[in-house]
Amino acid sequence: MREIQRARRNTLGDILRRSRGRFPHKIALRFGDEALTYEQLDKLVNQAAHVILQSGLQKGEKAAVLSRNSMDFVILNFALAKAGIVMVPINYMLNADDVAFILGHAEVRAVFSSPEFQTVSEEAISKANCRPVMRASISDFQQPGGEWAHFRTLLGHASTEEPEVELDDDDVVHILYTSGTESKPKGVMLTHKNVLSEYVSTIVDGGMSEDDVAIHALPLFHSAQLHCFLGPYVYLGASGIILEQAQPDLILKNVETYQATQLFCPPTVWIALLRSSEFSTRDLSSLRKCYYGAAIMPVEILKELGTRLPNAQFYNFYGQTEVAPLATVLKPSEQIRKAGSAGRPALNVETMIVDDQGMEVPRGIVGEIVHRTSHAMLGYYRDEEKTTAAFQRGWFHSGDLGIMDEEGYITVVDRKKDMIKSGGENVASREVEEVIYQHPLVSEVAVIGIPDPYWIEAVTAVVVPKAGEVLQAADILDFCKARLSSFKAPKYVVISENLPRNPSGKILKRELRLRYEGLTTSEK
Repeated sequence: MREIQRARRNTLGDILRRSRGRFPHKIALRFGDEALTYEQLDKLVNQAAHVILQSGLQKGEKAAVLSRNSMDFVILNFALAKAGIVMVPINYMLNADDVAFILGHAEVRAVFSSPEFQTVSEEAISKANCRPVMRASISDFQQPGGEWAHFRTLLGHASTEEPEVELDDDDVVHILYTSGTESKPKGVMLTHKNVLSEYVSTIVDGGMSEDDVAIHALPLFHSAQLHCFLGPYVYLGASGIILEQAQPDLILKNVETYQATQLFCPPTVWIALLRSSEFSTRDLSSLRKCYYGAAIMPVEILKELGTRLPNAQFYNFYGQTEVAPLATVLKPSEQIRKAGSAGRPALNVETMIVDDQGMEVPRGIVGEIVHRTSHAMLGYYRDEEKTTAAFQRGWFHSGDLGIMDEEGYITVVDRKKDMIKSGGENVASREVEEVIYQHPLVSEVAVIGIPDPYWIEAVTAVVVPKAGEVLQAADILDFCKARLSSFKAPKYVVISENLPRNPSGKILKRELRLRYEGLTTSEK
């Protein structure tokens, strides 16, 4: 029975071995000065898996990874999977208390950290009172001090053969912690089956191929870059360039240098790319497949990208970590005809819009977006109550509000918690943002609701002008009043130099609400 199971197995580590078999001498990934073929990458992964198993870690135990993007991050991603150890990627922007919560909640038994985050890691280990059997310094070519072993040095004499570990497709491979909004972060358990099913949907509906050259610039601790792009492209046997972080000039330079054909960025980063002085000076003609997610692309920005990148086709990927993270796709031919839409369900996804009782609502009516899919997580780690709530009536409940039109296209209205209730009326922040983006002097905007004694919640726009331009709040107010119903138009406008965002480029509206909720009417 064990031999039958092994012959039928399909895990994250298996896909790398298969790509090595098909393309042993093809460049798999580049990072800085290092370039690895599929054969070289798989051998390093096997060595790392053996070292991890020799440390005393047992199948199913957890290992945290705290680092910016690097080759070592990728090696660990596949090595931990081959060893049967669950990877817990951690947001490197978290403080020691937040990291400590994750280490303790996930019951972490090993910690891999780059040097710049080892102080935070040490403090978090102490606060969580966890006793890792292994601490290794990654993305580091200098020998670390103290209790941290040097990751690459550890691999030196380990076997390059495939490790013999009994694995099952339904084993948990990753626990990714969601951003905490009203409570502590939740640990999303994704199995091998979840992520590989999602990879197939991403490849087919995203038009990906083995001939692509992909840029991996957004943080790999986030499910979007990790599971929508890095994983699928390794599955295909394509080539990729890992960037430490999503700096616009660095992205543009690498697109030109390596004639990259593929690039994923959230709308905020696409806007930053357009505003970079290098956008017009770099050769970006190789770009063919461009993706965005985390938020709807403003129509005006989409039009500008279409003009300035005429060879590129754009895709919108919508979903969340709990669905690994792809749910729906808006394809290139639909970008303008269905502008603002999140598209239709991906290959392995079934989607419905429901009311508070879980009943499907008529087309064109707002309700909660729910999914049935093999992408869907196993559940929240050590949180049966929230898992049960998320899977009511046999569907995964996204918490997003949306509308499905007669053709089956989804438009995300807002998160349930982000819908602004102003003067007794519901206002979708995205609708107001789309209007403000039409103003010729606006670079970025985020619309939020803030407490107000009269309106209960006041529609408030935080606007970033284009470089060198001067904007007044009154300009935006007048612009919106001429184009929106009175209850939808902002009551207040704040002109700001920038918008807070997380490492994946998503605007942190919660931070904006906290920043402006205490302002008096005169200050707004």
